[in-house]
Amino acid sequence: MGPEHRFPAAVDDSIAALRWVAGRAAALGVDAARIAVGGDSAGANLATVAAIALRDAGGPPLAFQALVYPATDQRMDSDSHTRFGEGYLLTRKNMLWFRDNYLDPGDYDDWRASPLRAADLARLPPAHIITAGYDPLLDEGRAYSDRLVAAGVPVLYECFEGMAHGFITMGGAVAAANHALYRLAQSLAQAFTQARRG
Repeated sequence: MGPEHRFPAAVDDSIAALRWVAGRAAALGVDAARIAVGGDSAGANLATVAAIALRDAGGPPLAFQALVYPATDQRMDSDSHTRFGEGYLLTRKNMLWFRDNYLDPGDYDDWRASPLRAADLARLPPAHIITAGYDPLLDEGRAYSDRLVAAGVPVLYECFEGMAHGFITMGGAVAAANHALYRLAQSLAQAFTQARRG
């Protein structure tokens, strides 16, 4: 990642890692039909982009996407960026700093940086998208869910209304984090069962 390795280095690394695992599935003891992507925030951004890129390249196929408050639009101009840009753990100032260490302004509309702006979101793996109610990324996570649904992708969308960005890592103190992880695990198990059935 930036600043040492700017866009699209992280994207290329994510895609290469998935291809490496899929290409060595038997040796790794991995079921190649049950490979999923997931992450939170910037990690969810990379997961969405990898899923689109692999679809466009003809595989390897993915079984599932677990996307927790995904960053999907680097223009960062949604209402939630204004409403929750201060006072809720993740600040707009910090987000601008992260973005500017990763992207040049000309990259903001590139779908590999802003998957919400991808022209085609059809034929992607099923997704479970979780957002937090007091998160600058709330609106773009919800918008990405809406676009997937409109493209015919199976999506389970859940907003944890009282939570802020980063809550899913707070399982030792926040019960909602454990519940969110449990819900993601349920969805992943269901997707893997479907993949096994072919």
